[in-house]
Amino acid sequence: MSVSETGRIGKRGTFVIPARLRRIFGIQEGSEVIAEETPEGILIRPAITVPLEIYGPERKAEFFLSNAVDDADYQRALNEVRKMGLDPAKIRHHRPGDE
Repeated sequence: MSVSETGRIGKRGTFVIPARLRRIFGIQEGSEVIAEETPEGILIRPAITVPLEIYGPERKAEFFLSNAVDDADYQRALNEVRKMGLDPAKIRHHRPGDE
């Protein structure tokens, strides 16, 4: 069974979601929501945001170097990092076999 509640639009287009619906959907102060157009009107639903890391050259170099599985792989990673124009000695990483 769906729940319906009414409300009013306030200043600057604000709409207060009724407490009962906020509880049902776990929406609290500061929660992010998505408002989207549908054939029936506006759908407002909880949103989930996931942090995103953009990897710069140094971070990519760290992955190359730290994920090498043996000495030969590590040497290939060193070469790739140098091709990127970076000094492997200045990149924080772990060599294969380091604890």
